[in-house]
Amino acid sequence: MGFLDNYEGNKERTDRWIATFPQGRLESHIIEFNAEKGYVLVQAKAWRNQDETEPAGIDYAHGYLAAFNSNMKRWFVEDTVTSALMRVMALVMGNTEKATKETMYLVKQSNDEVAKDYDYWTTKHGEVPSYGTAAQAEQSGIASLGSSLDNIHIKRIDDEPQAAPECRHGLMRWNQSKPEAPKVWAGYFCTHKDKEGQCTPRWYVLRSTGKWEPQV
Repeated sequence: MGFLDNYEGNKERTDRWIATFPQGRLESHIIEFNAEKGYVLVQAKAWRNQDETEPAGIDYAHGYLAAFNSNMKRWFVEDTVTSALMRVMALVMGNTEKATKETMYLVKQSNDEVAKDYDYWTTKHGEVPSYGTAAQAEQSGIASLGSSLDNIHIKRIDDEPQAAPECRHGLMRWNQSKPEAPKVWAGYFCTHKDKEGQCTPRWYVLRSTGKWEPQV
């Protein structure tokens, strides 16, 4: 089974909605749009029939221009509106993932492009925190290899320390070292394609409590 086989296509979901709620109604509204920072927030509402005064479901989609591949950037608003409608249909009907096959294809394509074009190991982002001994690292609050592994919980990318900060290019992207890496690092990074023009990373350190906290 392929990666996309678990997801419903846009047309499939729309056809299922019409078959399930032939008298249904859908609405979409742009709640927030910022052309300079390159993002849009869309709200979608769904009614199952004409007698419902309140929507049966409300959902949102956030479109971020920098996250779209080059072929889709010009349609990022339209794509975000479609995504919001697909999400609210899934919310009301159930029995499926909210994201559609088309959305997940773009996500996978974008992730593959970032992984290919960007190397966090060879790209310098200012001074990475460095300590000469394990004792120095422990004093700074960073868990070293000498710490008890039973007391350390390393947070992964799906457990970020806080909401992503913004730089002048928009929302920053969280990334961190792999578990097998010789040096532990993490932070939020600018998504600007031109490495020379990227903003300074927001570095984080892993405290002895096992939590990522901003480096001071």
